[in-house]
Amino acid sequence: MKVNKSKITYCATGVNYNLMDPLKRLAQKMGQQTSKNLQQFNLKEVSESRGESAYVWEEENCYRAFVIEGLGTKNLVADEMAKIGKESYYDAIAQDSIAAIVNDILTVGALPQVINAYFGTGGPDWFSDDERSTALVEGWAKACEMAGATWGGGETPGLKGIIYPETIDLVGSCIGIIKPKSRLTVSDKLQAGDAIMLIESSGIHANGLSLARAVAENLPERYISKLADGTMFGTALLTPAHIYVNLIKELFEAGIDIHYMVNITGHGWRKLMRADKNLSYVISQIPEVPPIFDFIKEHSGNSDEEMYGNFNMGAGYAIYLPKDQLEKAQSIASNLNLKSIYAGEVCQGEKQVVIKPKNITFEDKTLDLR
Repeated sequence: MKVNKSKITYCATGVNYNLMDPLKRLAQKMGQQTSKNLQQFNLKEVSESRGESAYVWEEENCYRAFVIEGLGTKNLVADEMAKIGKESYYDAIAQDSIAAIVNDILTVGALPQVINAYFGTGGPDWFSDDERSTALVEGWAKACEMAGATWGGGETPGLKGIIYPETIDLVGSCIGIIKPKSRLTVSDKLQAGDAIMLIESSGIHANGLSLARAVAENLPERYISKLADGTMFGTALLTPAHIYVNLIKELFEAGIDIHYMVNITGHGWRKLMRADKNLSYVISQIPEVPPIFDFIKEHSGNSDEEMYGNFNMGAGYAIYLPKDQLEKAQSIASNLNLKSIYAGEVCQGEKQVVIKPKNITFEDKTLDLR
């Protein structure tokens, strides 16, 4: 099979964090100026949560957290695969959407309570495919059940001229609760000496799909191209993301003192240094890399540094905790059929991520989210 070996960079696919992240920082600054409005309800924001994956405010006997998150472009792969096998895949796409939402809200120690949906289309025609629409709605409800959350409602705008008529934009918001208050997990607890426990991903999850789709465009057989293990490229891409709610819930209930958490999504392993602290994150062991990432690396021409800087590479979640609680935490993960590894530790030093097995160092400046 002849393959175009020209390099496909993440930036060339339309995802440029150097342009996007400054807007995020500006939004945080402007948002901070509105925090005084909570006072009229006798509430107070947790300012340390700005720049984290979810926003947190304090109520009388608990904290609340809020997040809004979108799926991205993974549903475009489902649309292409439906042309091949006549299967919609939108039940799995729904799980990916919910996972993106709730895995973010978990990072601050919140359990999801209510989720709302936003199904934006270029017009009503998208909903004329009953099988696909039903798979999306039933899959969304099932994924909410998996997350232990109530689906409260949502919005289905028709945005002709903004969204292509044949596509859908999947987004959701979530409110969660942190109770007792001691479960609040922002960077204040994180310290040198903490263990870094990495929890397996199911594959690509919902990040990096723009690059994956660009890879498919360069392959003669596109999404039916085979990985080393014989799986079709498109099938592997559509493996639904893990929802980590039960894991985090059971860790808390077992008394595990979680110091910090990271949902490893956009920015890849650079996210390991998301906390607002000057510490080094030294990785001495990495998980087995799923075949999907080897395939993308081979056909995109990206280096290990670029792959670990943008993809989860087999680690979907990072939990920072005292070393003496690591064995117990790993046992809980194992009981939930989730693989985990003692990947490394938090160290004194300049802010950076050091991945020793790959001789990769991500400096502080490569993750400028605050």
